[in-house]
Amino acid sequence: MVRVQQEAFPGMPTPLYAASPSKLLAFLDCPRRYRMQYLDRPSPPKRSQRAHTSLGNAVHNALRDWWDAPERTPQAGARLLARSWIDVGFRDAAHSAGWRARSEEHVRAYLEGVDGSTQPRGIERTVGFVSGDVRFTGRVDRLDERDGELVVVDYKTSRRPPTEEDVRTSLPMALYAAAVWKMFRRPTLAVELHHVPTGQVVRHDHTPESLTRQVDRAKAIARDARRAEESYAREGEGSSAFPAQPGPLCGWCDFRAHCPEGQLAGPEQPDWAALEGDHAPVRVAEEGQD
Repeated sequence: MVRVQQEAFPGMPTPLYAASPSKLLAFLDCPRRYRMQYLDRPSPPKRSQRAHTSLGNAVHNALRDWWDAPERTPQAGARLLARSWIDVGFRDAAHSAGWRARSEEHVRAYLEGVDGSTQPRGIERTVGFVSGDVRFTGRVDRLDERDGELVVVDYKTSRRPPTEEDVRTSLPMALYAAAVWKMFRRPTLAVELHHVPTGQVVRHDHTPESLTRQVDRAKAIARDARRAEESYAREGEGSSAFPAQPGPLCGWCDFRAHCPEGQLAGPEQPDWAALEGDHAPVRVAEEGQD
C-alpha cells in the first residue's frame, strides 16, 4: 500500500522525527524489521514473547515496585519478583519455576547492595530532548543522585555480565544522560549498567564531547530512517529502502515468519535459548525496556 505524504507548505518547519533508542537500533540492525514494526499497518503478527524477555520484564517490574514497598528489604524484593513473574516462553512449568526461584535469589542478593533509605530522583522516568529535527525519548530504569551528581542506572539480566566497553559505547545510555542533562539542567555524565544476576556494576563517565558524538550518531541514524520513511510514503512495501540484513539476529527476530531472507539465515532459536547458553547475540541478550 502506498502512503499519501502530507504536503509541506513553503516556510513550514521540518517535522520532528520521533526517535527512541530501540527504534534507532531497530533500523540500524535491520531496516526490514524496522519497516514491519514501525511502518506497516497493520503490522505483521509478532511471534510470542520469549523467556528471556519475560524474565527481564519481571525483574524490572520488581525493582520498580520495591521503591514503593512498605519495607525496602532484599526479602521484599524477592517476594515482588515472585508476584510479578511472567510465565511465558519457558520450556515447561518446571523450567519456569526453576528460573523464578533463581531470579528471586538474584533480586534478593542484588538489593543487599542497594541503599533503600535514599530515594532516587527517578524510577522508570521518561526523559527526552530535541536536537535539530529529532525528538529523542526514552525511559530510565533509575536515576540516582550521589554526592551531588546525577547517575543514570540501567538494569541488565542477561547471562553475560556487561563490560566497560558495553557501557562506554551504549547509544541508549548516552542518550539517557543527554536527556537528563537537558531536563534537569545539570551536567549528567555518569552512566551505570547494573547486572542483577551477579550484582556487578559497570560505570562509565562520559565527557561532554563523547555525549555529543553519541547524539550526533543517533541523529545520523534518524536521518537515514527518515529518508527511508519518505520512500515508504511514496512506494509502500515496494520501497527498496528496507533491505533485510540476514545474520545471527534473524534466529531471534519477532518477524521472522514474514521474512524469507531471515528464514534462510539459519534456524529459529527456541523461546528459552537465551537463558540456556552464551550464544545469544548481545542485542538479544540485553533486550530491555525503552
